[in-house]
Amino acid sequence: MAGSDDPVRRAFSGLALALDGPMLIVTAAACGERAGCLIGFGTPCSIDPPRFLACLSKANRTHRVARRATHLGVHVVPAAAAGLADLFGGETGDEVDKLARCAWREGPHGVPLLDGCPNRFVGAVRERIDVGDHEALLLDPVWAEHRDGGPALRFGAARRIEPGHPA
Repeated sequence: MAGSDDPVRRAFSGLALALDGPMLIVTAAACGERAGCLIGFGTPCSIDPPRFLACLSKANRTHRVARRATHLGVHVVPAAAAGLADLFGGETGDEVDKLARCAWREGPHGVPLLDGCPNRFVGAVRERIDVGDHEALLLDPVWAEHRDGGPALRFGAARRIEPGHPA
């Protein structure tokens, strides 16, 4: 595997950072466990039928819970809710019950829905794809809310968060 001195890897890294996409929080519930994590790799990937691709780091607890889940929650993090990004990105579920530290309610299929993120959806897990240090989950939206929550927190603004787990 090429290291950080690889010019292609450096250039691609810079390009990926320049995209500055929205930060998302994915929540999952399965077998009596609940979890959530901040993700920077997620995107709509089909219009008809609507589909979304959410990529979870294999290193974190949310991935382990999501492996057993049939549905996931995907929340757009508002810029004004940077504290939620800190909680779900800077803490690890191996040590902290993140959901005990924020307001949420149970949504469709038992998925935790975060009160601080008014733009969110629940998706049925249609497919799981190994994409390296992350697993991509192809989601079929089955429930959604879209309200004015202000601008999304962007990847560039979230880079300051020290991850609870390495990728």
